[in-house]
This record gives sequence, C-alpha cells and structure tokens, in this order.
Amino acid sequence: MTQANNLPPAPVCPVAALPTVLGALHDPVRLEMVRRLSNAAAPIRCAALYDAINKSTATHHFKILREAGLIERLTIDGQTFQNLRVDAIEHALPGLLPSIVAAANRADATVDDDQAIS
Repeated sequence: MTQANNLPPAPVCPVAALPTVLGALHDPVRLEMVRRLSNAAAPIRCAALYDAINKSTATHHFKILREAGLIERLTIDGQTFQNLRVDAIEHALPGLLPSIVAAANRADATVDDDQAIS
C-alpha cells in the first residue's frame, strides 16, 4: 500500500519500553483497538476501530498507541487507516502481542457468552 497523497509518510516511533507499551494497552478502548487490528491482520479504517466513543477521544487513543510504537497511520486513496506494527513489536518485545491479543480475545468471548445468557 502506498501513500495516495503527496505528503511524506508520518514518522513512525520506535516500539517503546515494556512499561510504556503495557500502559498504552492498559486502557480497555486501546486494547480493543489493538485486538481488532491484530485479528484483521491488515490496516483498518479509523472509524471501524471504535464504537462507543467520539472521534476526538479516538484520536487521543490513536496518538497514545502511535507514541508507544504500536500502530502507524496510513493514508490510502485519501482515507486514513491504522496499521498494527506486528513485526516491529515482535522484534522489540518477543511474544508479547500474541499473548495480549489471545487474552483479549478470550475476554471478549467471555463477554459475548455472558451477553448471550442474559
């Protein structure tokens, strides 16, 4: 995928130290964004990454994830996407992302099961 406009790509922060990454993932909204990106295994349009928050709050969460080096913003055909930096995260913190996403998927499945029972 290439940048569709004439702007240079946004600079990408290196993956931060473990405490910073865990701090970024501590928030349930950001964890859900990372879970969705990981499960999609492809860049996702920004609006598809959040449901119950407004755009400015989502922008704040994206900024924290970018500053932790977990995601990067892509502009494709004039639309903004977020991309999970799987290879960079794996290189910096081996095994962390798959473990966290697996735990988040289990927690999401438990919530779905609880809602089905109600």
